[in-house]
Amino acid sequence: MTPPQIQHLTFGFKEHTADMLWLRAVQDFDYCENEIAKQTCQSSGWLYHMLDTITDLAPHFRMPYATGGLALTVLVNDFPGASKIFDKGVGRFPKDWPLLSRAAYHALYEEKDKPKAARLLKMAGEAGGPPWYFALATRLSNESGDIHFGEILLKQLESEPNTDPFLLKTLRERVQRAQNEAASPR
Repeated sequence: MTPPQIQHLTFGFKEHTADMLWLRAVQDFDYCENEIAKQTCQSSGWLYHMLDTITDLAPHFRMPYATGGLALTVLVNDFPGASKIFDKGVGRFPKDWPLLSRAAYHALYEEKDKPKAARLLKMAGEAGGPPWYFALATRLSNESGDIHFGEILLKQLESEPNTDPFLLKTLRERVQRAQNEAASPR
């Protein structure tokens, strides 16, 4: 476990210390000190604390956010730790669409939070991700009961000059379907 006081013991070499800790963490990405079940670690384990310390020491070091969150999710099943690392990374790199799409995947499949996944996919699409991210974000928001998200996104994309006509058609259909479902009595 890395002590939180390490920031004061780097003597001005925070980035170098973060690099050394990163090299150590990468060697044991799949290490689990408290296995709850097969391939399931107790949350906030060794890897989470290493990644948290690394990102505190070197907040602009992108790789721990991008690959560390995935390692926590996939290799050691530390879903709460992965959520914290992804949230920290999204806060630091809000225009990094690959990081945003990984965070959206985690929000959708591990956190089971469709509205959060929709927001992250929208951010990823706006940051240069594939255009179909907007359609997926609209579908997720519709499924979670927020039809206004899709309406707002559609208006935003309609006002942009170079938006793909097929994407606009798909979004219009999804928004219309959600509006019809919301208006019909159950």
